[in-house]
Amino acid sequence: MNPEKYPLLSRIFTPADLRTMDEDQLPQVADELRAYLVESISGSGGHFSAGLGCIELTIALHYCFETPHDRVVWDVGHQAYPHKILTGRADRIATIKKTGGLAPFPKREESEFDTFGVGHSSTSISAGLGMALAADQKNQERRVVSIIGDGALTAGMAFEALNHGGSLNPNMLVVLNENQMSISPNVGAITKVLARMMSGPTVTNIRERGKQLMHRDSRVWRFMSRWEEHVKGMIVPSTLFEEFGFNYLGPIDGHDLPVLIRTLRTIQNVEGPNLLHIITAKGKGYAPAEEDPVKYHAVGPFDPEKGIVAPAPLAEPRPTYTDIFSQWLCDMAALDERLLAITPAMREGSGLIEFSQRFPDRYFDVSIAEQHAVTLAAGMACEGALPVVAIYSTFLQRAYDQLIHDVAIQNLPVLFAIDRAGLVGSDGPTHAGSFDLSFLRCVPNLLIMAPADENECRQMLYTGFSHKGPAAVRYPRGTGPGTHVETGMQLIPIGKAEVVKRGSGVAILAFGSSLGPCIEVAESTGATLVNMRFVKPLDADTVFEMAKGHSLLVTVEENAVTGGAGSGVNELLAAAGISVNILNIGIPDRYIEHGSRDDCLAMAGLDVNGILEQVNHRLQSCNDSQPASGSSL
Repeated sequence: MNPEKYPLLSRIFTPADLRTMDEDQLPQVADELRAYLVESISGSGGHFSAGLGCIELTIALHYCFETPHDRVVWDVGHQAYPHKILTGRADRIATIKKTGGLAPFPKREESEFDTFGVGHSSTSISAGLGMALAADQKNQERRVVSIIGDGALTAGMAFEALNHGGSLNPNMLVVLNENQMSISPNVGAITKVLARMMSGPTVTNIRERGKQLMHRDSRVWRFMSRWEEHVKGMIVPSTLFEEFGFNYLGPIDGHDLPVLIRTLRTIQNVEGPNLLHIITAKGKGYAPAEEDPVKYHAVGPFDPEKGIVAPAPLAEPRPTYTDIFSQWLCDMAALDERLLAITPAMREGSGLIEFSQRFPDRYFDVSIAEQHAVTLAAGMACEGALPVVAIYSTFLQRAYDQLIHDVAIQNLPVLFAIDRAGLVGSDGPTHAGSFDLSFLRCVPNLLIMAPADENECRQMLYTGFSHKGPAAVRYPRGTGPGTHVETGMQLIPIGKAEVVKRGSGVAILAFGSSLGPCIEVAESTGATLVNMRFVKPLDADTVFEMAKGHSLLVTVEENAVTGGAGSGVNELLAAAGISVNILNIGIPDRYIEHGSRDDCLAMAGLDVNGILEQVNHRLQSCNDSQPASGSSL
């Protein structure tokens, strides 16, 4: 960091350094921190607009609280880049999300200031409450602050924690950072409540008068804050948080550092659970991000002078799997009016923008509420609708009970379009879809498909939609091999694999996206290659044929090897009493850290070299264990 360009920020290596500064220096620190964030992330890429929106909040928290003794718990982690810069990682912020670089979200192993590892939303209040209660048990004088924002208050888990925390008396502060955004614009009744609170002229006058009084006498301020809550209770439904048992303060301007600091210092002297509501602008201080915070939520490298400039279109751009789903969904909706689409706050990521525009009455964004999304679909299906739940693999984990209890047990026709299956790269283990085949495969009534290319993805979506019970199609992030996508839609025979190449000695059973690297492995080893297509039901006839006709059976999947598709093959063979030398290749029993997708595949041993090495190692072991006579396996 250039000391001449950042004279104050370059002196901050820990929050303790920040706390040695005079309060009137902090606005300059904020300016430098915002400029450094723009400079760093525009050069490297990463989450962007959320961090710009909480510069002042981050400074105020570390200035007022004795971190890391006092605990600061971030929600989601999109907002935590300024926090990382102020806590000793400024010189490495440009490595964020890269192989071997800083983690994309707070991570306990990375810093003592990262008090809780995050990635998914709405965990901060529960975690903070747990920390506060644990401190009480040990009679420790410690303050806990949970920052929730970026749409995370739209999830039920946050309200479960508020409900529990308000019934106790923990010394904790919840900061509601309201910017009316998650990744997409927020939806739902809670958002409307907060918007009314933010925009009401009477509340604005109360807030401004409160600022003036805070300069004078804290006893007067306490009296006025009680009066303010009484008045607000008559004009807006802000008593919601008070009814939960939290002392509510706000809303205040989250970009006004002096007011933030005065408020936080006042709250420090108030025992019990408190909730501070601040209003911020996502992308604050960088005009293009303020104008389009969705576009600047997560960015690649860009010129900060020009902003994000769309690249010149390719002559024949390759569609991503998400694009394939998006097109199929619109095509299918035009053919069948029973189709309804549901997303838990991932309209952009899951490819639902066009659908939401063309079929607004059949589009349902439920906010960050995966459990509700699945049971909502179940209710729709009970009444003859054919719902499609567009969801990331890791987000489906949060609705597992609903998938079993509300959909599968009742054998309802709900299609799960599972995006980001397998390794996702730079977002790391919190977002890697490593486990869906394992946790789905054991659920009765569920049809599970994994496409190997773009056209197969489209046809599987149609097959799953046409199925009379629950079905799942899981596909990876990014582009496929570039297979031509047919405009027509045809049913794929349920549970039927496809033999791609006939060989000898080794038979490779590839599931989904792993077919690509397995093609090269099969060519170099002379192996038979099968595109399994279905994880449930498995093609038993083909599996038995391959087991009986080859000396080594290899299963390959971009899923946890424990309990995955390969385990299903093992179980099938064992149940049939067929003994064969078998090698299961998949994501090993550890979390694959962040990096490029290619690097992550290599770390997991799922690239061409990794698969080939494991196959050759097993073949060598088999040869070494053969009798001296050289009899074949």
